[in-house]
Amino acid sequence: TNLEGANLHTCVGSPAPPLGLADYVAEREEDLGKLAVDTPIANLRLIAGTHANFSEPHPGHQSRKRLIESLREMPETDWVVLDLGSGINPAMLDYFLTADDAVVVVNAEPTSVESTYTFLRAAFLHRLRLTMVGHGVRRLVAQAMDPRNESGIRTPLDLLREVESLDPVEAIRFVEATRSFQPRIVVNEVRTADDVRLGFSVASVCRRYFGVEADCLGYINYDDAVRQSVSARSPVVKFAPESDASVYFERIARKLIGQKQAAAEAG
Repeated sequence: TNLEGANLHTCVGSPAPPLGLADYVAEREEDLGKLAVDTPIANLRLIAGTHANFSEPHPGHQSRKRLIESLREMPETDWVVLDLGSGINPAMLDYFLTADDAVVVVNAEPTSVESTYTFLRAAFLHRLRLTMVGHGVRRLVAQAMDPRNESGIRTPLDLLREVESLDPVEAIRFVEATRSFQPRIVVNEVRTADDVRLGFSVASVCRRYFGVEADCLGYINYDDAVRQSVSARSPVVKFAPESDASVYFERIARKLIGQKQAAAEAG
């Protein structure tokens, strides 16, 4: 869904498909399934984000809604993985919030950590804005999206207090929306023990600052095999299956699958 610079086809060793997601967004192709092409990886198909219209790279709200519904109805598909670009534009936030498992990848660098908190704050407030019904409360949420707003709303807890005083019923929706917002954190290119602890630190900040229970899925060690695999146009788990990165990728994938299976059995 990164229509401004998609390159996943290169990472899996496929040529750029003649048609991609942009053709669906522009309604040149109505059947999303026809855009899914086979890759050199067994049972893995790809809908490329290539051939973007740079004058309007992100689809409007109705187009996004249609795309999300089509993705959920993809035939003969067990998992749909959206590789999102960076940034906090509405399209990225909508896709992130639609996912059953919303995963945020953070590097152990100050710039990445700052961007992660900015993104999580924006996603959380976007979720609230979509959930709240009352116009007065939605205006409050819109104000809170400006971190320097004149209402003095600096944290989600500040916002909750304002909502409670304005509309107790909406405050209940607020709490429910908070509980349902459960981002997953993965720390990438880990080199030290402090880097490993970063995922838990991010989850702790989410709990204290947002009142959100984020889940630290795990981490991936820094491994030069990843760079080599990109140059070889092959996923690292295939290019170097015994490498540290591949081992940790598999652990994270198994954890996600295990959680889904446990939830299905509990439900």
